[in-house]
Amino acid sequence: MALKPELKTSLPGPRAKELLKKDEDFISPSYTRSYPAVIEKGNGVWVYDVDGNRFLDMAAGIAVLTTGHCHPEVVKAVQEQAAKLIHMSGTDFYYPYQIELAEKLAEIAPGSKNKRVFFSNSGTEANEAALKLARYKTRRPIFVAFFGAFHGRTFGSMSISASKAIHRRHFSPLVPQVVHVPYPNPYRPFFGVAPEKLTDTLLDYIENYVFNTIAPPEDVAAFIFEPVQGEGGYVVPPQDFFPKLKNLAEKFEILLIDDEVQAGMGRTGRMFAIEHFDIIPDIVTLAKGIASGFPLGATIAKKSLMDWESGTHASTFGGNPVSCVAALKTIELLERGLVENARVVGGYLKEKLLELKEEFEFIGDVRGLGLMIGVEIVKDKTSKTPDAKLRNKIVDEAFYKGLLLLGAGPNTVRWCPALVVTKEELDVALEIFRDVLKKI
Repeated sequence: MALKPELKTSLPGPRAKELLKKDEDFISPSYTRSYPAVIEKGNGVWVYDVDGNRFLDMAAGIAVLTTGHCHPEVVKAVQEQAAKLIHMSGTDFYYPYQIELAEKLAEIAPGSKNKRVFFSNSGTEANEAALKLARYKTRRPIFVAFFGAFHGRTFGSMSISASKAIHRRHFSPLVPQVVHVPYPNPYRPFFGVAPEKLTDTLLDYIENYVFNTIAPPEDVAAFIFEPVQGEGGYVVPPQDFFPKLKNLAEKFEILLIDDEVQAGMGRTGRMFAIEHFDIIPDIVTLAKGIASGFPLGATIAKKSLMDWESGTHASTFGGNPVSCVAALKTIELLERGLVENARVVGGYLKEKLLELKEEFEFIGDVRGLGLMIGVEIVKDKTSKTPDAKLRNKIVDEAFYKGLLLLGAGPNTVRWCPALVVTKEELDVALEIFRDVLKKI
């Protein structure tokens, strides 16, 4: 019999209330908490709050916990490494774990093994490194990014992001020379373009309007994109988009930066999401799921591209020994079956969510790859008017029934559980979700 959520107290419980009050006093209010879950421990896809309530976690620390909470093999590897070496700084010294991980990433990233890796601490830092490398190598100033994109919150990454106004409000001036264009969203096609014409219309717009007016192609360093938009609402572009974008980029010797921070490391049922589109980008960035919860970012590029001189870019903590060991074990577990599990159980989850779409008028779209699936909430299927208030209510009510979900974009519910999740655990989550939808 499958385990189910168990709520022993009202939510939040008494101990949680005490901590929430201290949090209000001492933690920055800029954090984006959705509901009062004060988590103390976890195992697999299950977490327990400070009052002993058990929740089914379909958020995985914002798509970070690839191998689930406290996978025993990851824990063992980390414990052993912490007893040997915690920090040495790979910027100034050498140690085997950083080199081993770089070699492994060069092996598994799209393209030949002829690559180098820069290590950092997070997704936004990985993207900052990619931006710097692209400018350094091409000597070109302009980046072309996409509306709906989220690449991080530091100034460079924030400048190429276009997900929510609050990310930018009161922070200007941002990094200059960034041009945003529409992202091809088949459910919400820009300017009413027919979905089957999205790719050709967009690329024609870039080449014959953007390049001829505000972004001369000889000044464009790179296109930067998410193969599946994350904070934009788990949007999957048309199958022909990236191959044709690559053709356009090659025509003008423009680099392609593939931000795999949320979509990578097996989440979509392939090790890298861009593999679904059969192209090889010039630079790949990783973070989130790379180390099962330990802070680590990576920027990967072919050797002829990542040949900047010593001192050009560095990081004190990037490639930390403990994080590197966690990442090596994470990749091992992914290759041993978790990527395939994401593909199989992700297909099962999407199928069941599509059934709910037929049942409920306010589910406008279900989309995604593997275990990266979005459920877009609308006023009704005809108007497609986004319903952020209802989405937020669904996520909130799920919490009070022991199911942890998160939003994505203005009105989408994201499903991004750990890749260890089983069909039986998904059935429990789906039962709760459907009950919430029926009573909302």
